[in-house]
Amino acid sequence: MSSAIVVESVSKRFNLRSERATSLKELAVSRRKRAADNGFWAVRDVSLEIAEGSTFGLIGHNGSGKSTLLRLMAGIHQPTKGSVTARGRISALLELGSGFHPDLTGRENVYLNGAMLGLARRDMDANIDDIVEFAGLQGFIDQPVKVYSSGMYVRLGFAVAVHVDPEILLVDEVMAVGDEEFQRRCLDHMYRLRRDGATIVFVSHSLGLVQMMCEEVAWLDHGRLMEVGPSSQVTQSYLSQVNAEEAGRRTEEMIAHDESRAVELTGEHSGSGELRVYHLDLLDPKWYPMPHATFGEELRMRLWYDARSVVRHPNFELDVFHENGTHVTGFSTSILGLDTGTCDIGQGYVDLVIPELSIHPGSYFLATRVTDAEGLHTFDEVARIADFHVVGTGTRERGIARVVGHFEPPVAHDVGL
Repeated sequence: MSSAIVVESVSKRFNLRSERATSLKELAVSRRKRAADNGFWAVRDVSLEIAEGSTFGLIGHNGSGKSTLLRLMAGIHQPTKGSVTARGRISALLELGSGFHPDLTGRENVYLNGAMLGLARRDMDANIDDIVEFAGLQGFIDQPVKVYSSGMYVRLGFAVAVHVDPEILLVDEVMAVGDEEFQRRCLDHMYRLRRDGATIVFVSHSLGLVQMMCEEVAWLDHGRLMEVGPSSQVTQSYLSQVNAEEAGRRTEEMIAHDESRAVELTGEHSGSGELRVYHLDLLDPKWYPMPHATFGEELRMRLWYDARSVVRHPNFELDVFHENGTHVTGFSTSILGLDTGTCDIGQGYVDLVIPELSIHPGSYFLATRVTDAEGLHTFDEVARIADFHVVGTGTRERGIARVVGHFEPPVAHDVGL
């Protein structure tokens, strides 16, 4: 299979901006300093090939060089060393409103972007209605884009990028600005482009999205290529490093602060207040506090409460959300059939025990609510009480959580044609 993009020993250096000289002497000194200064290397000696018609992901922490490498592929930056070769017409959506002139209308900017890509006006005439409909800007397309919201910018920018028949589509993580419905439409359209043979390269912090969309992934760290290969393998390597660093950091914090309780509540309370949850523990099977949970192992979540009056048969709820806001799962004492009895004035706790945690490694947050037995009256509610980190290695499953199931051998079916 031929390569759509070839990156050969590419490095990119940016000179750090210094203060403006106010005299000839300072100017001469600053020039000597700049000549000796190596600047900041955003990308260091990266080589990779992206197959034609494939979907390729770039992952890594903030400042790892992902976006710079994408801009090198787009030709926005030129490499300091090495070369980037792209075979095919490139359409890129790299930042909010990139390529838009604020004083031009949305329609004028669509045609301007098409011209920048080398498309004739008749090509844009054929696509303009689809672009406007996809962006959902029928009532604003003839208004100057300077009056657009950030979401409108993204919708129009993405609509243009994917409707100009790109052979190579480069996308930075701008879809996160759109709402859930628009993100789904973007993904559906990217699937169609991939089926039609387009090469797609995108930057994302969502490892689930990367594993779902990409055949191959490159992991960058401080500008260096750490690993490139199958998406499940590379994302697992990256996640293992992130988990190890996070575990070390959080363990050090616990020791430094002599924390007897692993997770402190961070959100704001609402509700009538007769009973409030005031912190939460993550505990191992021996009831020792943990800085994080581990995939496949037992986890005990302990909700500590403070009852300011007698509360009979309270219902405790605990919900888990992915860092992107997706509701993963939830637990309720009433749904699980537990009668909590009477909570007298004072402090106490209730434990949620998960024998084998089936949520995949990643970053999540927890929410809690305490109601009466019927769920009609809320004593306390906190929309985000704590961050919740799951670590673990060895799983190649996809998505957010494990659902037990199995395939059965295929069976030939004679439809009688």
